[in-house]
Amino acid sequence: MKFSLTNEFKEKLRLEIKNQNIDFIQKSFENTSYVDITELLYEFDSVDSKYVLDNIKIDISAKIISELDEDNRQNFLKIYSANEIARYLDIIDSDDGADILSELNFEKRNDVITSIKDSEKSKNLKELLQYDEDVAGGLMAIELVKCNINWKINQCIELIKKQAKNVENIYSVYVTDDKGKLLGTVSLKDIILAKDNSSIKDVYDDYIISVDTHMNQEEVAQIMQKYDLTVLPVINKRGKLLGRITIDDVVDVITETAEEERQIMSGITSDVEEDDSIWKLSNARLPWLVIGIVGGLFGAFFLGSFENNYFKNNQMFLSLSLFIPLIMATAGNVGIQSSSIVIQSLSNPSAFESSVTNRLFKVLLVSIINGVVLSLLVYLGLIAFDYFGYLDFGIYSKTALIVSVSLFSIVMLSSLLGTITPIILDKLNFNPALASGPFITTTNDLIALAIYFIVALLLGGI
Repeated sequence: MKFSLTNEFKEKLRLEIKNQNIDFIQKSFENTSYVDITELLYEFDSVDSKYVLDNIKIDISAKIISELDEDNRQNFLKIYSANEIARYLDIIDSDDGADILSELNFEKRNDVITSIKDSEKSKNLKELLQYDEDVAGGLMAIELVKCNINWKINQCIELIKKQAKNVENIYSVYVTDDKGKLLGTVSLKDIILAKDNSSIKDVYDDYIISVDTHMNQEEVAQIMQKYDLTVLPVINKRGKLLGRITIDDVVDVITETAEEERQIMSGITSDVEEDDSIWKLSNARLPWLVIGIVGGLFGAFFLGSFENNYFKNNQMFLSLSLFIPLIMATAGNVGIQSSSIVIQSLSNPSAFESSVTNRLFKVLLVSIINGVVLSLLVYLGLIAFDYFGYLDFGIYSKTALIVSVSLFSIVMLSSLLGTITPIILDKLNFNPALASGPFITTTNDLIALAIYFIVALLLGGI
């Protein structure tokens, strides 16, 4: 029997949980992926979900708990005793276990560690808790398969069998010296094909990419992406092999980083989700909105200053004001386009190998082409509108020229700002995604207005 995620099944499951029908629960989830069970249990309260997990295979329950998102897991584990949590930690990989422990309060965490039956697992978890969660040491799992460079092939195979019991997926067999220093890897294929009396040093590969325990998680993700790795060994300062990071942990990092940057680019200052409190959501959105309002008020003051102090005829100012939305929208769009491309390159260092000078020269050429096309399009369009009587510029026939020249200048400057701003922010250790949100939009709007009216003063003859 296999469940289908329908409203009818959900209601049936709720009823059978209430009736404590263990046989129905076990048969329903007998051959079901833990992913599907997790999706279903998100719609049940913690007590009902716990009843389901308590009555299915423990390895499936452990996987479900390890894969829950942090907020839901914290609430869920409040109804679990230390002994119940320890049973799961005895099964799951040490990196997932360390994540769970870090979400518990200090007292309960110690109770759980004390309750873990596997003394080696308990020791490993204590070691992992010493690392920050956003570095390689916080991502790594202690469980791995390794062999000594001096071992014979048959000896290696026997010891691999023992080690592999605690490793869910074997990607590589690591080769170390007598002091545990990482020397390279050997594939399972090479071990199987090698002669029994040959040594590991005869078949291992000494080319190995590894990371230090304190490397930032974003850098770890970049390395795994660059070299297309599924697993990455972690060493200490002396080169001793301590653990490994698998691709599933890195995918989580990539997803979190992308979500964080998307929110920053949207003008949201902290990590929030739709089901967060109203105050938290408002607090995350307001800062950049306030900055945008301040920028808008400053722009209004700027426009008033030009009207009162520089323009002798209000008709000229009114004529130019018709094109302010066009000027500001173009400045914002060009800036965001340029900054988005640079941010994408910064997230993948291998694609950002050219010098800043070369990149700026390329941006200059692209902006010249875009500026010429856009300014000519606007100039010819305005002349055509004037000719057919859709617009009446009257004595201010230079309006088309002013708008076109301003547009060309703004495209050039906005492209430059959109390119150099994320680079500068990255050099100053700020998130470059800031350059693709309200920050650059507001800045470009004010600069665009300044350029527009300066050009008008220079070319308008007033």
